[in-house]
Amino acid sequence: MFNSLSLKVIIFGFIFTFFSSFGQSFFLGLFNSSIRETLSITHGQFGSIYASATLLSSFVLIWVGKKIDDINIFKFAFYVILLLSFSCFFFSKISSVILLFIAVFLMRFSGQGLMSHTATTTITRYFTKSRGKALSAGWFGLSTAEFILPVLIVYLLTITAWQNIWISISILILIFLPITSFLLIKRLDFDTREQANTHDFEKKEIKQWRRIEVIKDYRFYVVCLNMLAMPWIATGVFVYQSFITEAKGWGSFVIAQSFMAYSILSVVTLLGSGFLIDKFTSRKLLIFMNIPLLFSTLVLFYFDNPITSFIFLGLIGISNGLANVLGSSTWAEIYGVKFIGSIKALTTALMVFSTAFGTALFGFLIDKGFSIELIAMISFIYILISLILLIFVRNKLNPHYI
Repeated sequence: MFNSLSLKVIIFGFIFTFFSSFGQSFFLGLFNSSIRETLSITHGQFGSIYASATLLSSFVLIWVGKKIDDINIFKFAFYVILLLSFSCFFFSKISSVILLFIAVFLMRFSGQGLMSHTATTTITRYFTKSRGKALSAGWFGLSTAEFILPVLIVYLLTITAWQNIWISISILILIFLPITSFLLIKRLDFDTREQANTHDFEKKEIKQWRRIEVIKDYRFYVVCLNMLAMPWIATGVFVYQSFITEAKGWGSFVIAQSFMAYSILSVVTLLGSGFLIDKFTSRKLLIFMNIPLLFSTLVLFYFDNPITSFIFLGLIGISNGLANVLGSSTWAEIYGVKFIGSIKALTTALMVFSTAFGTALFGFLIDKGFSIELIAMISFIYILISLILLIFVRNKLNPHYI
């Protein structure tokens, strides 16, 4: 299925998406209670700091992320690794609200932003006929982290201080990632591509859109409304998982174990979606992406039994598996790969921005006394509206051929 270099690119993507987890909301949310206790702040205050830092990181990412189109990928990856390692070390030193803001900014920018951006852009640019399968295999790294890390971190927090965990992560990154990146992508350059068969649809030359053209295309905004549903809602769930467990009476270990259902279904969907994308295209599958997420909000609204936490996070996992692959392949199908770095920098920044929005909105509503059921219904309405808009434009998402 994949030759030696193709396999190396996929392994690189897998490792980078795995290590991006340290800046993802599901991971940072595990330290929510510990940090709030250390700083004596409320859910809303933590959410506001988290959201504002995330928002700032999204703006910076737009400009830094596009450099991947201009700099050798190994050199770009090496800078990202150094920044992530430093960010993790800095996170261990949080002792004030100001330091919390800086630490969250660094983790969101380097982890969630640049690590995932580097992985997906590299895979998207290199692969053509097997792009869907390659992206699903690459994103399997994050799914693996989501399966392993929540239970591991909950356990480690019972035997050591949370600061020690972050120092250990920083050292691991600094030792492991530079070596693996050198071995995997040192030979990769801008023009290296997967060999495609002559009958592949990619042989049809499509228009290569610049970012300035993309932002003038109305289709971009309709697709974005759907793409951003998963990150802002899931981020709210992950960051405020302690609030949800208290409101539903589920307990911290129940929610941690439920992440396994999330991860398993995310992985199954992730792997299956890669084959489906290569067969049917991302554009045709996009309409199905948020349907499980829609049902998850109804589960959260109607049910309290601890077993429903597995169903709730499992449904989110299905949408997550689809969103991870579709979030990269859809843009390449519609707008081409020549300027995919700058386009992905924009879409990744918007994704990061949406997580800031989700965190701020959830925190604000929680502090205003909204129940988790009402928050779930607000989420349901957003998803439904975005789906209806997508239905109207789904037949207009074909690329422009030249």
